[in-house]
Amino acid sequence: MLTGLVRLGDRAGTEPREALTSQIIARTIFIVLLMAAMLGGFLWYAARKADELSIDRQQKLIATVLEQNFRSIAHDQEVATVWDDAVEQLARRPIDQDWIDDNLGVWLYTYYGHDEVFIVDPQDRLVHAMRGGRREDAARYARSIGTTGRGLIAELRAKMRAGAKVSRQGTVLSPGAIDLATIHGRPAIVSAKPIVTDTGERPVPPGKEYVHVSIRYLDGSFIADLARRYQLEGGHFSRRPPRDAEDSTVALRTRSGAGIGYFAWEPFRPGRAMLRQVGPVLVVSLLLVFALVAWLLRRISRGTRQLSAAKSQAQHLADHDPLTGLANRALFERRLNERLGEICLTGETLALVYVDLDHFKNVNDHLGHPTGDQLIRALADILSELAPGDVVARLGGDEFAIIHGSDNSAATAEQLARSIHRTLARPIDLGNGEVLIGASIGVAVAPQDGLDRVELVRKADIALYDAKRGGRRRHSFYADTMGERIRDRHEIEAELREAMRTGEGLDIAYQPYFAAKSGLLLGAEALIRWDHPVRGRMLPAQFVPVAEECGLIETLGEWVLEQACLVAARWPAGTISVNLSAMQLRNPALAERVYAILRRTRLSPSRLELEITETSFVDSSEKCRANLGWLRDIGVRIALDDFGTGYSSFRHLRGFEVDRIKIDRSFVSTIQPGQAGSPVIQAIVDLARLSGLETTAEGVETEQQRRFLTSIGCDVLQGFLLAEPLGATAVEARFFAELHQ
Repeated sequence: MLTGLVRLGDRAGTEPREALTSQIIARTIFIVLLMAAMLGGFLWYAARKADELSIDRQQKLIATVLEQNFRSIAHDQEVATVWDDAVEQLARRPIDQDWIDDNLGVWLYTYYGHDEVFIVDPQDRLVHAMRGGRREDAARYARSIGTTGRGLIAELRAKMRAGAKVSRQGTVLSPGAIDLATIHGRPAIVSAKPIVTDTGERPVPPGKEYVHVSIRYLDGSFIADLARRYQLEGGHFSRRPPRDAEDSTVALRTRSGAGIGYFAWEPFRPGRAMLRQVGPVLVVSLLLVFALVAWLLRRISRGTRQLSAAKSQAQHLADHDPLTGLANRALFERRLNERLGEICLTGETLALVYVDLDHFKNVNDHLGHPTGDQLIRALADILSELAPGDVVARLGGDEFAIIHGSDNSAATAEQLARSIHRTLARPIDLGNGEVLIGASIGVAVAPQDGLDRVELVRKADIALYDAKRGGRRRHSFYADTMGERIRDRHEIEAELREAMRTGEGLDIAYQPYFAAKSGLLLGAEALIRWDHPVRGRMLPAQFVPVAEECGLIETLGEWVLEQACLVAARWPAGTISVNLSAMQLRNPALAERVYAILRRTRLSPSRLELEITETSFVDSSEKCRANLGWLRDIGVRIALDDFGTGYSSFRHLRGFEVDRIKIDRSFVSTIQPGQAGSPVIQAIVDLARLSGLETTAEGVETEQQRRFLTSIGCDVLQGFLLAEPLGATAVEARFFAELHQ
């Protein structure tokens, strides 16, 4: 009986354990199956997404490759169409068909795979045809090709007549027109290119060029080569969307949107390939699922740490300049607000110091942006070293700000500004060279200049503008008079805009210049004047800088040029000289605008002389080279004004075609009674003569100056001794008076 009780007790104790074990096993099996299902689902989802991403990338790649290959057709043509020999051969009569065949037809088929080529003359008559590497009868080919290419040829001719220009520095050498079309029932790329000169020695009137049309079929070697090159399984052309839903396609459409077919291929599906390999071992992976979970937990932990680090890095980047590591504008504004709030409670002072590099653009233009970035980093290090404990921020470009606080912020800010100037007075070593550059500094002090952040920043910026206006490499503290000057400048700007709109008050005076030896009147220089209704007669130095700063100088300069050309066109002889600003000189459209004005005023280009300052000439040398070349090509003369006040180097003139240099009046004024003359002017005249340049001396006011300049060989004289600035009618009268003497 006891034994039975024991067995019963054992069974009673075992059954719960077995039930518990079964539950654990069942739950474990359930968990394993659930995790396996989740893993399988994840793998299936990942494979599907991988396939979708792969197909999407393949489609984008093929679309890009197709577009690049389409454009390469036009690029291939330029090897033969931008060629003096081609222009010359097509101009001969009769046309040498063998030469055209070898160089413009068969060669493109053999080397580039162009299937068909035909050439039309300026009247759109077909003069040559090639198909499949063999010459075709032009008349028969014209009947077979029909109107194909006619729209592209018309489009190209319209571009040429409109004066379409292409930079020869790029990969495209001439305008063109390209599109997809269906030819002989086959999809094709059709590209039209003008046959033009490559040196400029065989010019052709715009719109009268021979046109070379190239055809490359898409359903032949083009698609086969594309499929082979990019390993596209089953790549082929299809007129309709493929019936096989597994295939990927890229639609081929004309520029008007009309579809001509599809490029189809069997896409590579990495996800599906992965599942085929992973499937057999998926059962085995169930045994590793717990290890995988542990590994995933470790990865999650590591990912969390990385996310935390990335968040910290993102916060740092949000508050700091990526180039220098200094505070950016957002952090600068927060810190400035905090400091201004503090000094309201403590009664301390704070100086806001704005630092801006002088002529930093020249560093980027002449030495490159990498050197400019090195210079910005070097300046950031300098400012951080000179202002330890202060907030140093880069606000953008070459502009920096320092939040400087001390018991006497105005005095210590003065010391800081002087320290910056002393440091920048020495060349900055950038590792691969040295750069010498200055800085302009503006300072506003709180609370005396205000406790509002926006107001304090505005006043520091006004002080910075005053420092730049005063000659750069200096610093200025804000004063109320500066604000008045700014308001005065804005008033002048608004009044100048109104004067330019109405034409009231603006006038041009003409300062004659004469041949040094004969004294004959040679021409006059146009000088703008502004009769202000309140301020009175204003000289250019009072309003031209305002026009340059507010972007009006080009409009004002063109107005002066047109008015001067209109006046000079009435003169029986002589040259009109007009000053160009640096902004006009940098404008790529300058030559076209000058030519348009000459045509409107009917003034011969040979009677126009454009004067450019030496500083703008050197600072804009790369941009102005083409402008000066085009202007001189049409006959306009170029004079270098104020020579001697800038770089004063004949070396700068070697790469530019300048006709005359004008010796600045500051040199002429050194010729005083009882002295032998000026050896500097003597040297300039001698060097100019050796360089083949004419010379003009400005500011001749005494007889002794006139005699000395004439004796050393100066060509032209200008100044109050000979004539003061005159009105247009007076200059015209003097020309007619000399003509009848």
